[in-house]
Amino acid sequence: MITVRVPATSANLGPGFDSLGLALTLYDEIDAELTGHGVEVTVEGEGSGELDLGEGHLVIKAMRKTFDRMGAEQPEGIRLHCRNRIPHARGLGSSSAAICAGILAANALGPARTDSARTDSGRTGDGRALDDAEIFALATEMEGHPDNVAPCLAGGLTIAWTDHAGLPRMVSLTPEASIRPVALVPATRLSTETARGLLPKDVPHKDASFNAGRAALLIAALTRRPDLELLLAATEDRLHQHYRAPAMPESARLVERLRQVGVPAVVSGAGPTVLAFSTSDTQDLIAPEVGNDWHIQLMDVDPDGANVQFPETR
Repeated sequence: MITVRVPATSANLGPGFDSLGLALTLYDEIDAELTGHGVEVTVEGEGSGELDLGEGHLVIKAMRKTFDRMGAEQPEGIRLHCRNRIPHARGLGSSSAAICAGILAANALGPARTDSARTDSGRTGDGRALDDAEIFALATEMEGHPDNVAPCLAGGLTIAWTDHAGLPRMVSLTPEASIRPVALVPATRLSTETARGLLPKDVPHKDASFNAGRAALLIAALTRRPDLELLLAATEDRLHQHYRAPAMPESARLVERLRQVGVPAVVSGAGPTVLAFSTSDTQDLIAPEVGNDWHIQLMDVDPDGANVQFPETR
């Protein structure tokens, strides 16, 4: 049995639509092992009593896809135990976490499986584990975009893009340690598909130019000594948040209230969670604006991203 730990993530961070992401110190953990027959999935925490417990579970789907990509024979049985802490359908990267967990689990378990398959059945295939670039490419393929899977895999603050060959790329940066993310999580959910469906096909050139400048500014603001005025300006957005506001009016109002008192706040990913960047000067300003309908989750930036623990390291 191996254990995979994957962090929650927040994408966009205001102006960095589909490109910027942040890994957070909130984790799902998945114990995975190959068995003789059947698929057995147990879930505790988020999604318990709701998720598919068979082949339809997203971690299982990602494992199956990875075994195929590796050229490994599909195992007859897989057993998973999921300890889920990342809220589902809230804009904190729960689907990216599940996809990355499944890929990493299969990638760790697959090479031995492939060696056995070659011996027993003469199956061909390279049999090697996927490298980091291949893992990132497969995770992006399954998720549909790289902005959440990049920080989930690499940790820190990530910039993701697609090169001329259509392959996803990323770089990971270390944010200034005194900037702490705060997730303000509502009880309501919102699917990414619904949120994306509200975006227009075209946007004004002046808005695209505005966001390009703010995204560049945000990298500087997050990687240097905190300057609240700079962070507040750097988290402005004109490309996606106001278009999505009708689907999450409470989130939009909370972002506005926080920004009015000087707290840099954005919609986390597709929402409806709100992400605020706090320092010692702003932490006392957040709670009075939130109210009782939101769960306040004070976190740090996860520096390392997803990891696999083998029995001797647990």
